[in-house]
Amino acid sequence: MTSLHVGDTRAAEAVIDDAAMQRLREHVRGSVIRPGDDGYDDARKIWNGMIDRRPGLIVRCAGVSDVIDAVNFARAHDLQIAVRGGSHSAAGHAMCDGGLVIDLAGLKGVRIDTGARTVQAQGGLIWGELDHETQALGLATTGGTVSNTGIGGLTLGGGLGWLMGKHGFACDNVLSADVVTADGTLITTDAEQHADLFWALKGGGGNFGVVTSIQYQLHPVGPMVLGGMVLHPRAAAKDVLRFYRDYCRTLPDEAEAYAALLTSPDGDPITAILLGYNGDLDEGERVLAPARQFGTPIADLVSPMPYVKRQTLIDDLGVHGIHRYWKSGFMPELGDDFIDQAVERAETMTSPMSVVGLFYVHGVAARVDPSATAFGLRGAQWDFDIISQWTDPSLADEQVRWTRSFWSEVEPFATGGVYVNHIAADEPGRVHAAFGANYDRLLAVKRQYDPNNLFRLNHNIDPT
Repeated sequence: MTSLHVGDTRAAEAVIDDAAMQRLREHVRGSVIRPGDDGYDDARKIWNGMIDRRPGLIVRCAGVSDVIDAVNFARAHDLQIAVRGGSHSAAGHAMCDGGLVIDLAGLKGVRIDTGARTVQAQGGLIWGELDHETQALGLATTGGTVSNTGIGGLTLGGGLGWLMGKHGFACDNVLSADVVTADGTLITTDAEQHADLFWALKGGGGNFGVVTSIQYQLHPVGPMVLGGMVLHPRAAAKDVLRFYRDYCRTLPDEAEAYAALLTSPDGDPITAILLGYNGDLDEGERVLAPARQFGTPIADLVSPMPYVKRQTLIDDLGVHGIHRYWKSGFMPELGDDFIDQAVERAETMTSPMSVVGLFYVHGVAARVDPSATAFGLRGAQWDFDIISQWTDPSLADEQVRWTRSFWSEVEPFATGGVYVNHIAADEPGRVHAAFGANYDRLLAVKRQYDPNNLFRLNHNIDPT
């Protein structure tokens, strides 16, 4: 069976004496779970069911002091650290073998400043929870496309989402962050304090510490927005994607358009255009009309809806616990040759749960100076994803082979850049491409704040 295990022999062989473990249990306010304890197997389950790892201990943090204790304990015992927020890492970085998992799920604090339109959000929140709080005041910030994604992992990797055309990526809306660094120090980073680290956190991934809270800029959004899918039969896919390509180039910042090749709940192969508009509903109806009127759709599901509902439109594709493997890259254009090849290859899809998706990056997200944040792959482009999903573990070899083969055929059309949150576990060589011209600056920050690479279970910037 195919394995995507990335081992860490130092962590796996580390021995923790009972006295040290007892001191940790007595000191933290949260709980410490070890193999054999009640709830251990549930505590190590993460979003990607293909990842089956057995940590030496899981610290379920009740506060920032627990995070500090866990970091100090891991450093003292030479344990690999995994940081678990929403556990949505496709590469499985929320869990480790033999090491220590810092579980932030208990950190759910939210504090909103209505005058400044900001929110201080703790690292255990998922986007659905944060949106619920901010939407009570008619506010939101860019928060991904699946509501059960953790806020920390998405933001640290950049943060594509439904508001990116109008308000930039999630990382573009970060005003400050609280971070526990490798030496166990809690620091606040912003444009004035630890500005180099603040820059690195805005797209540099989990390389620099444990982010316990993030302050975001909020924007008036909703409560009602336009959103939904327009569905076409798969037989029309090439024509639909050609239209979609040309339509994307006309979009104002307020509009979003994604596309997907997938299977309907009834088992029919379909093509979907996913639409959203963040602004006046009448103007949104006008802007989205061409995409709703093209061809002969089998369903038009676009309508006014609460913002929090639009954030859940593709949650069914992100169900926790199913097996996943994907390949991804940025496409500068969707040429006819690429569209033909992608559609024809998608016809060989063997799992009805798998998806081939396109997320169009434009507007504010595309116009930010590439050097302004660690996420430097700016410009109008499509994030292209081949996401294989299945439930039977015995199908892993088949699904991985199919995905790799598909990607090898379309990779020549890509820029070479990749969204760091979409790098697979077996692609460490793509980390440099994810950060592009910003890599050397990130390396300098890594060497300053984590010279011994304590935080190495991530898309790692190796300081050695």
